Amino acid sequence: MASVNPFNLSDSEEEAERRPNETVDTERSSSDGAPGPPPGNPFSPPADAERPTLLLASNRTSPSGEGISVAAPSAMAGPADTRVSVDVIAAQLLRDQYILTALEFHTELLESGRELPRLRDYFSNPGNFERQSGTPPAKDQVLGPGGPLNRAGSISTLDSLDFARYSDDGNRESDERVAVLEFELRKAKETIQALRANLTQAAESEVPSQERKNFKSSPEIQEPIRPLEKRALNFLVNEYLLKNEYKLSSITFSDENDDQDFELWDDVGLNIPKPPDLLQLYRNCGTSPPSLRDRVDVSVGVNFTDLPGNCITQDPPKKPDLSQQQQTEVVQELEYQISLLNSEKESLAGQIKKLQSEIQTLKRTVSSPPPTIQDLGSQNTSNSSSSSTNNTTTTSSTDPLSVLPKDNGQYLDIRGVSEPESDLDPPSTHNASQYHSKLKSRPPVQFDQPNRKLSPAFQQALLSFCRMCSDSRLGAEVSRIADSEESVMLMLGRCLPHIVPNVLLAKREELIPLILCTACLHPEPKERDQLLHILFNLIKRPDDEQRQMILTGCVAFARHVGPTRVEAELLPQCWEQINHKYPERRLLVAESCGALAPYLPKEIRSSLVLSMLQQMLAEDKADMVREAVVKSLGIIMGYIDDPDKYSQGFELMLLSLGDPSERVVSAVHQVFIPAFAAWTTELGTLHTALIPSLLARIEKLLMQGEHSLDEHKLHVFLSALQSLIPPLFAVVLQNAPFTSRANLHRDTPAIEVTRFPRPASPLQDVATIIGSREMLSALLLLYDHQLEHEGTTGWDSLLWVVNQLLPQLIEIVGRINVTSSTCVHEFSRFFWRLCRTFGKIFTNTKVKPQFQEILRLSEENVDASTGNGILTKATVPIYATGVLTCYNQEEDRKLLVGFLEDVMTTLSLSHAPLDSLKASFVELGANPVYHELLLTVLWYGVVHTSALVRCTAARMFELLVKGVNETLVAQRVVPALITLSSDPEISVRISTIPAFGTIMETVTQKELLERVKMQLASFLEDPQYQDQHSLHMEIIRTFGRVGPNAEPRFRDEFVLPHLHKLALANNSQAVESKRSDIATQLFEAYSALSCCFISEEVMVNHFLPGLRCLRTDMEQLSPEHEVILSSMIKECEIKVENRAMADAQGSMSIASSLVGEDAKTKFLSKMGQLTTSGAMLANVFQRKK
Repeated sequence: MASVNPFNLSDSEEEAERRPNETVDTERSSSDGAPGPPPGNPFSPPADAERPTLLLASNRTSPSGEGISVAAPSAMAGPADTRVSVDVIAAQLLRDQYILTALEFHTELLESGRELPRLRDYFSNPGNFERQSGTPPAKDQVLGPGGPLNRAGSISTLDSLDFARYSDDGNRESDERVAVLEFELRKAKETIQALRANLTQAAESEVPSQERKNFKSSPEIQEPIRPLEKRALNFLVNEYLLKNEYKLSSITFSDENDDQDFELWDDVGLNIPKPPDLLQLYRNCGTSPPSLRDRVDVSVGVNFTDLPGNCITQDPPKKPDLSQQQQTEVVQELEYQISLLNSEKESLAGQIKKLQSEIQTLKRTVSSPPPTIQDLGSQNTSNSSSSSTNNTTTTSSTDPLSVLPKDNGQYLDIRGVSEPESDLDPPSTHNASQYHSKLKSRPPVQFDQPNRKLSPAFQQALLSFCRMCSDSRLGAEVSRIADSEESVMLMLGRCLPHIVPNVLLAKREELIPLILCTACLHPEPKERDQLLHILFNLIKRPDDEQRQMILTGCVAFARHVGPTRVEAELLPQCWEQINHKYPERRLLVAESCGALAPYLPKEIRSSLVLSMLQQMLAEDKADMVREAVVKSLGIIMGYIDDPDKYSQGFELMLLSLGDPSERVVSAVHQVFIPAFAAWTTELGTLHTALIPSLLARIEKLLMQGEHSLDEHKLHVFLSALQSLIPPLFAVVLQNAPFTSRANLHRDTPAIEVTRFPRPASPLQDVATIIGSREMLSALLLLYDHQLEHEGTTGWDSLLWVVNQLLPQLIEIVGRINVTSSTCVHEFSRFFWRLCRTFGKIFTNTKVKPQFQEILRLSEENVDASTGNGILTKATVPIYATGVLTCYNQEEDRKLLVGFLEDVMTTLSLSHAPLDSLKASFVELGANPVYHELLLTVLWYGVVHTSALVRCTAARMFELLVKGVNETLVAQRVVPALITLSSDPEISVRISTIPAFGTIMETVTQKELLERVKMQLASFLEDPQYQDQHSLHMEIIRTFGRVGPNAEPRFRDEFVLPHLHKLALANNSQAVESKRSDIATQLFEAYSALSCCFISEEVMVNHFLPGLRCLRTDMEQLSPEHEVILSSMIKECEIKVENRAMADAQGSMSIASSLVGEDAKTKFLSKMGQLTTSGAMLANVFQRKK
């Protein structure tokens, strides 16, 4: 049976919805040695099988958890001997998950009067029908009996089919109708799913194969759109319009396609998952798989000795270890290496040619210097033409474009560090200067000179008419072309500060790669600092995506430049913006500290960065900044290795847990505490320092706040302890005697999804802490075996939990205030998670015995005089709701019912306070799963022989009514209360009045309200109750509590008239003490009802007369309260007059309403000056005697 979390009902449901869709393969594989049944009839044996194996061929676990083995009848028996019993058929149906067939079988047996216990227990257990998702389970996953059942989304369970269980009202026909409708709904859903699958298959084969070939052979001819493709595209287009705020266009589009439901992808009709949105399809449509590597066609021979060890096999042709995909990757990698070598060879060949051409040019320059302009003037035409030809050849050979080195693919990749660091370092200044000087030593480029005799001055003046500008900064940059890598970096460093301000804010992230590359390679520290300053100030208020881009760049920069430059260049930028006025910029700083933590020197990581984050956590006012700070602190805790920083980490944990923002506290539990716990685990201080420190603070808090406990601080410390449970369990497993014997093998069963509580984050998942789910599964098997058979000898970590942690926790639980529902809930949740994490065997053998030793259910354990017995403490509700509800098997539920019945009996017979029992009912009543169980406990009290126990049961119904659905109230609660209302003991009858009042306050069924109204009327009008002072007190108290929230008709026709009668009767009360008590309760009841809307007729006939009768009593008993009553009466009279005037004039006067509000304000202010509690008013009356 699936476990139920009593504190958060959605825990188990959400975990179940995250599980893969489960399917059950009911046929056994051929390796099992048992052939599966033929497809026609699952109950008929194969042709070659023996008859005795008709139903049960092996022992398997039944849905109720019991192993069933059916002895096959003798093979020699005749056909009459092969009849199978009804129970065997039921077991087979449940085992093979024919749930609906089993349900119909169960119904037919019920109608024939032959109820089968197996089917009754199965269908009356809601745990068998918890909703599961639809993905198939793992191969080695064992499904429970209710695992693969896909139920309709109905709030009712199959328990409703047990018609005669609690109902006497004859609702059988309606329940049968509901069950039939649910069955028909499930069948309809199955039919729809099958039709959708057929529709998809038909759509795929809609275009004839010949036409499809024609479309493929002629790409220019487009294949016509299919109806299902059109519906799918319509859905994606409408989704795009809605996401991008084109709402009117979306509405128009929907109107034009009114035959399609755009809110449900299933309406498209395709039996396929929903594709990505249009934007994602557009981004991926025209791009082939990214490949920056050049490919060449070469012949490759793979030498197996060069491949990794796991790629070499003894017999490669027959049993290759490499899959086809791995072989393809190896070939591609070798091709890529060959292409790199070819590129390098071509680059070297080009450099050789370049050097040879330079040598030839130098030889020519030395042998014949270039002619001057004067020489050119003295040469003839033929010489000039030949010179021109020679110069042209020289120019082409010495063109700068021809001598520049080719790009050999070596560029800076800021996305990762796949190449060695030596290749990624920027070129040294020495090498760059050598290359630069080599280029400078190159001879000047020669151009063709005209055969003219112009003076140089005239040429210069003539060229001045060309509009060129080299005087400005930009002109100087343009006219000076970079001739080396270093000069390019220098040019970028000079130009980027002028480019960035002129780029649109929305597009500035496009400059991040350029800024980062320049900052990486620039030789000048000042320029690098300026560039990084530009990076952090690139966008005024960066959004989430822009911050992620900047962080990605910072991490890439850190990977390439190393820790020294990160400390010297990046950290100062963070420090400068730690107090920036925009929270987005401070958020960038907080996130940068965490992202850069792995790339910083460890001394800086544990000192400067930790101090920066601590300052921001304490001083920053933005919740999102402190949230990012906490996450970055968690990352720091994952890399810190200085044990002296433990105390600082502990203080940071307490400081962040006390943050007023919920998102910050959530980040603490999700990131910081798991990371800090992992560090303390390595230090060996998790169970020796961290957990004991939190327990000590809880004890100190309880000692200081005996009268006014700070519940918020208690919640902070207890939630921190709760987040430390998974790391503590991991420590227990990793330090166990069997840890060295844990082996990973394929036979290890998968871990049940409900084995552990749902973690708040992946860092709190025990499998993540251990390393893998396979290792955790192997350790859990050995853990359960060790606890069950070998004990805890030598298991220090578990012994600490059993002998120190649990006793201290139980002692703390006994000291908290049982009336504080918050404290009870927090501790119950803590014990529930502790028991669920450590497992059922640990809970049954280690936790329950310690509680049971303390909670000895006897009257000696209750001090009736002081109420200080252990059964009156919070230990009772926390044990009941935190330990006994961890597992929801039948024996666990029986144990819980027995414990609550014993507590109720013991407290009642001892005349002890019922606070511990009430706390248990409130905590359990918050979960509808336990309503039936609590009603069973109360029915035990209803039929108990002791009147004290029956009184307690009647009072407990009041707590349970508010959370129970009206069906249970009508079928279980009201009959029990009516039984108690006719009890021989008057005290029992009086105890039912608060519960009846709560029903009037919460229930809406008219028939039910009339039954309750008749019962209350019998209390008020029956002569035998005329002089029952305590009954009248309880009725008036109940009317004052439920009157303002009850149905107006009930209040006007029942509550106010009877309050008037009681007030009138109290005027003639002879006993002054009784008169004082009744007057006190009437005053409180009228004070509560005065804020309700009361009709004029009721106001005149009942409310005002009742107030006047009460004022008569107060004149003698308490003149101070008589003043308040006079004010109330005056205001009511004004309201009546104003309504009469409004009716006469046809409209409400504004002035009258203002007067009414002013009178109400005066009345409430006077009420605030007096204490209206019963005890204080009684004291006032005593003084006035």
